[in-house]
Amino acid sequence: MSFVPGQPVTAVVQRIEIQKLRQEENLILGFSIGGGIDQDPGQNPFSEDKSDKGIYVTRISSGGPAELAGLRIGDKIMQVNGWDMTMVTHDDARKKLTKKKEDVVRLLVTRKSLEEAIQMMSR
Repeated sequence: MSFVPGQPVTAVVQRIEIQKLRQEENLILGFSIGGGIDQDPGQNPFSEDKSDKGIYVTRISSGGPAELAGLRIGDKIMQVNGWDMTMVTHDDARKKLTKKKEDVVRLLVTRKSLEEAIQMMSR
């Protein structure tokens, strides 16, 4: 797959299951998010069109549960444990991901190829 300027970027749908790491009272996922309907989409380096208010993975802890599960920086989170994440606030997304009663988080994400993600960031 190669990047062609002016052509739409294709995304691959991935299912990722993250086993939370328990540290005392905390359950650790090992990643951070950005975006949400209450955030400025122009600040999101991963969205192709700057009106995209989706939830994106912005940081992954090396060796953490998210990295071990295969999550990548730039992945767009579409669902968390079956909940639609396409039109949520940043805080609501955080709450869905960090529920204390859930040891496993099942994500449905869309992902650009690595080559396309690099092209997007270099614009």
